[in-house]
Amino acid sequence: MAPMTAAKFRALALAAALTAWNVVVDPRLPERGRPVVRALVGTALLGLSRAAPGSRRSGLRPPALWSGMRTGSVAAAVVASSVVATTALPAVRTAMRERELPPAVAFWLMLGIPLGTVWSEEAAFRGALGAVGTGAFGHTGGRLLQATAFGLSHIPDARAAGEPVVGTVLATGAAGWFLDWLMHRTKSLAAPLLVHLALNEAGALAAVWYARKSPRPQ
Repeated sequence: MAPMTAAKFRALALAAALTAWNVVVDPRLPERGRPVVRALVGTALLGLSRAAPGSRRSGLRPPALWSGMRTGSVAAAVVASSVVATTALPAVRTAMRERELPPAVAFWLMLGIPLGTVWSEEAAFRGALGAVGTGAFGHTGGRLLQATAFGLSHIPDARAAGEPVVGTVLATGAAGWFLDWLMHRTKSLAAPLLVHLALNEAGALAAVWYARKSPRPQ
């Protein structure tokens, strides 16, 4: 068995801390202030991870930024188109009509998703944990670590939405794996940011559209 190095300990501790934060602390934050708190935490972790020995760069500066934006834009367009295409399925439309939307939809679309979900999660998981994990365990081990933590961190979301917990953990874990692979491929956090944003915003806009088209109770 390989010895537990300081780098591995830091990576495992960060994964555990992120999971605990999202499962225990985050659900108790005030709803209006949650996006800002999440963004601050993610940004702080991203900044701190740069000091970890052997950790990868975030690639948010040229020339890596351009590679991330090019590939991310194409992938985001495919993802958004796929979300739109799935709305042709009756079961998907029904689920969107029945989805409970936040009281402040505009706040959710313009701040909650981009800042409180996409930026905070990409900065914390792909940017910080992915970097520290890769430095400690290599690309595959680091990717598995952040994908596992990312999946487990969505347990409260699954419970709140009444969705299967195991299925949600597996699906979001797989998404975390892909997003980390995309960052590794492009050398930039911009690519997973764009894909994550396209997925969440397309799904949210579709839910808003079908919720407003559904018959209102008399």
